[in-house]
Amino acid sequence: MTVHFVGAGPGAADLLTVRATRLLADADVVLYPGTYLDPEVLSHCGPQATLVDTQDLDLDQITAHLVDGFHAGHQVVRLTSGDPSLYSALHEQTSRLDAARVTWQVTPGVPAYASAAARVGSELTVPLVAQSVVLTRTQARSTPMGDGESLTQFAATGATLVLHLAITRTRSLMAELGPVVGGSCPVVIVYRASQPEELVLRGTVDTIADQVDAAGLRQAAVILVGRALAEAPALAGGESYLYSRERDRLTKRPS
Repeated sequence: MTVHFVGAGPGAADLLTVRATRLLADADVVLYPGTYLDPEVLSHCGPQATLVDTQDLDLDQITAHLVDGFHAGHQVVRLTSGDPSLYSALHEQTSRLDAARVTWQVTPGVPAYASAAARVGSELTVPLVAQSVVLTRTQARSTPMGDGESLTQFAATGATLVLHLAITRTRSLMAELGPVVGGSCPVVIVYRASQPEELVLRGTVDTIADQVDAAGLRQAAVILVGRALAEAPALAGGESYLYSRERDRLTKRPS
């Protein structure tokens, strides 16, 4: 038996991987984050599955379910919103499983920021505009940020910023970013990307906070900031060398 950490994607039941749906269909125990997950995702579970909502459980309680299920010989799936590689507490949970000698595997999922970018038809890396993406969060009622992980320092690079777990601090964050990226810098916010309640806000560093307040957003939203999010960023950018007609496609690559 194995405990499977499975990315549930941004929320839509049809944005799970084929592997994820197969694991859910075979699972005897499924732990899921009820706060962020569209209940329709659980339709992939078989009738034999015991469903455990983890939104009110701490890590030790969650781990107990994983360990107990494993030792009972059950197939256990721990669903995470988005992709397990981002803000999923994967490290904390797998460390506990290692200590309990429980085997585990990870199945990736579609990250929420990718679904948000897809919803507005944006590429986050536009030639001559931005070629890097910074995935980060902010410090509030959460684990302290590491030394050097300053939002303004990230912004100064010109990279597209993806802010998770930050929607309640939108106004203060935009005030922090304004002097670095400019008040006219585009901002896109997607609430519950791909889910029935999805809401998309488009604005700038100067204007987006008023929209967030008017919409009453408090959770489950991704904030995207950067010049690549402009309605027509290619007009100010360039084209990829990979597909350029000037690129020599006849030169043999080194073996």
